[in-house]
Amino acid sequence: MYHGEPMGHVFHRNPLHSYPVAVAGDGAYLYDREGRRYLDASGGAAVSCLGHSDRAVIEAIQRQLEALPFAHTSFFTNEPMEALADALIDSAPHPLDKVYFTSGGSEATEAALKLARQYFVEKGEPQRAHVIGRRQSYHGNTLGALAVGGNLWRRRQYEPLLIGATHVSPCYAYRDQRAGESDAAYVERLGAELEAEIKRLGGDRVIAFVAETVAGATLGAAPPAPGYFRRVREICDRFGVLLILDEVMCGMGRCGTLWAFEQEGIVPDIVTIAKGLGAGYQPIGALVVSKSVYDAICGGSGFFQHGTTYLGHAAACAGALAVQQRLRKDGVLARVKPMGELLEQSLRGAFREHPHVGDIRGRGLFWALELVAERGSKKPFDPVLQMHARIKQEALKAGLLCYPMGGTLDGVRGDHVLLAPPFIIEPAQIEELVHKLGRSLESALINT
Repeated sequence: MYHGEPMGHVFHRNPLHSYPVAVAGDGAYLYDREGRRYLDASGGAAVSCLGHSDRAVIEAIQRQLEALPFAHTSFFTNEPMEALADALIDSAPHPLDKVYFTSGGSEATEAALKLARQYFVEKGEPQRAHVIGRRQSYHGNTLGALAVGGNLWRRRQYEPLLIGATHVSPCYAYRDQRAGESDAAYVERLGAELEAEIKRLGGDRVIAFVAETVAGATLGAAPPAPGYFRRVREICDRFGVLLILDEVMCGMGRCGTLWAFEQEGIVPDIVTIAKGLGAGYQPIGALVVSKSVYDAICGGSGFFQHGTTYLGHAAACAGALAVQQRLRKDGVLARVKPMGELLEQSLRGAFREHPHVGDIRGRGLFWALELVAERGSKKPFDPVLQMHARIKQEALKAGLLCYPMGGTLDGVRGDHVLLAPPFIIEPAQIEELVHKLGRSLESALINT
């Protein structure tokens, strides 16, 4: 709570809040200055997939800092950047072929939007000027990312500064799939809405459709219905629209495969990654780009008219390369499926019949509980109650870090709790997670 005086000179995310001081990490746990231990059940914001003390990653960064901390990429390439790009493309399906590095997910979205626009300029289609996103999506907090994102609360005060992106319905089966409607019919309805929006804007005037493969922070680990992205891919191909998938949160193994889109049977033209790429050990993000997009730039002006100071940072790339080696060569990625199944079973066992848990959804080690005031009607809690904030505070008291969010339905109403524990989590820690989450939920519900 706010005590009247700031802690210091840091402009915190919430200046009216007093934060505990994190001082150490050990595996799946963080410790504050007072000695309290917290099980990190959300990886911060689905970032810390290897936990907080992976020696192989730390030592790789240390070695790189001793050899070369930084060399600006307008003058040089560097060995870790080249090796990391090779490792990513070795694991990526055709036609993904090139990697452009950034310092995080929002930067990756900005770069993807600019690259998509430049692609069509280079192709002689400068009339393409529209981007379509989805309602209740989140692609980052910079202005371009906010514009294509569809979360009203995040967008509202900045809307005069945003480009004019439009938005269609998300794939949100819990609330939007009609009673008796098959998955195929639901997918067809969503596809028809996207196609109608492309036609409304002009079939030859749309740059890209942007979507999270598995919706993350603002919708709560909502996986696509079977066949949804195959339908989206077909529509984009028919109108010459680029498909940009945002896997900043759900990618890099979080959903059980390195690329979340692997499970959808399609390949995007551009995919953005970040959080699990570097696992929090250094700031890094990237967009992975199809050969046709890259070739259009090289065959046109010959350069991408974009750039930021720290792209391809040598130490960040060295750390991310070590993360990738831990995931694949050391078998950590293989833990996601069995631990994810155990987490799902534990969540369903504990909350399946809970009167205020309306939906349990997710994939891999990426899960969410959607909370409701009335389970039968799916009525959300009154936003005035700030149920998500209550749960977060109760969880902190219990020594649990989770990721509750409000505005699940429309940016105002609805609450969910997102869980994204590290891939190194053990069965006993899953039991601890579910137990503490249950206690926190019950404490938050008191006096509602």
